[in-house]
Amino acid sequence: MEPQAEIPKSSRHKCSACFKQYKIKDHLVEHMKKSYHSVHQPKCGVCKKHCKTLESVREHLTGPLAKSDCAVVFAALGCKLCLSIFDNVDARGLHEVSCSFDPPSVPELMSLPIADMCDEVEAAVLNSAVPDDNGTCPKLVALDCEMVGGGDYGSFNLCGRVCLVNEKEEVIFHAYVKPIIPITDYRYELTGITEDHIVDATPICEVSKRVKEILYNGEESTWRMRTDGGEACLLIGHDLDHDLEVLRMDYPENLTRDTAKYRPLLKTNLKSHSLKYLTKTYLGYEIQSGTHNPYEDAVSAMRLYKRIRSIVHQTNEISIQDNDDSIYYTNDSKKNSPFDSNKNNKKKSPFDLYKKCELLAKSPDELLEISKSSYKCWCWDAKRTLNRMIEE
Repeated sequence: MEPQAEIPKSSRHKCSACFKQYKIKDHLVEHMKKSYHSVHQPKCGVCKKHCKTLESVREHLTGPLAKSDCAVVFAALGCKLCLSIFDNVDARGLHEVSCSFDPPSVPELMSLPIADMCDEVEAAVLNSAVPDDNGTCPKLVALDCEMVGGGDYGSFNLCGRVCLVNEKEEVIFHAYVKPIIPITDYRYELTGITEDHIVDATPICEVSKRVKEILYNGEESTWRMRTDGGEACLLIGHDLDHDLEVLRMDYPENLTRDTAKYRPLLKTNLKSHSLKYLTKTYLGYEIQSGTHNPYEDAVSAMRLYKRIRSIVHQTNEISIQDNDDSIYYTNDSKKNSPFDSNKNNKKKSPFDLYKKCELLAKSPDELLEISKSSYKCWCWDAKRTLNRMIEE
């Protein structure tokens, strides 16, 4: 009996980032255009698979459908908070000591007279930035507000208390706030705010003015704030849209870092996690177990931001991205403003620079090198000042 000829296996084209496979190379190219894979995406420390969010990486390592090989390695050598993989158990043990935070010690916060705070606030903000490897970095301020209720049913959110902290977790501003309209629900179980706190509280207009002065940090040019940031501070927080709304103010989107919106911190369905969940999962301690404290929430948001910002990504890119789309440039590129975000002009995909035949001729690894992220990675914040110097 003659031996049967071996049936050749059909070649499949595998994405170098998420490992999806396609029969047709053109389908792989289209996948790369829509997936926005990049070195900034969260990925498994064992198999190096790219995921949309850190939660997806956690599911990949510890979920009910976890990849068995990766799960075994992670259980033995992985950090449950930052999801890093270490060479040995001793290295992991040393890391876990510093990776887990203790709950912040909440100070006795009292409303201070607005007029008496000017010098203290200015000094606190100016001293809040910690130099990075380049010697400079943007000033950071974390904000949190506690909401009380207004309207007939108390469902209309009003600012009842506000707290700002700097990078050193020092209070630079705190006040109970008197809204414009009457409060009908103090939400005492959550806020701890009573009528006595509001009787002599600071009017919302004065609080908003002071918060703006702190965040603007002496920067008078709105145009400069919306381009390279100027002297203004980076504003850190969780669900900042609501906080800014009740403060009756806005702030340039390129200067906000919101833990409720940042893609790596979202759920697998790209919905927002609560600050309580993020703090427990990535910092290792509980918050909001009883009455919410704005200092505790602001410090937790600051710690989350600093932890995610410190993640090192291997990349040769030297610029920063736009707040909505990716804007990169290298030494050979034109010097466009890295914060330029004219939403009326649709930004081109890096794949648009190549002909279809050129893309089909590239390997999966080469396609991954072309692909850029669709969100601004926080790791670029440490390079912000350096990029400004390069532009000049």
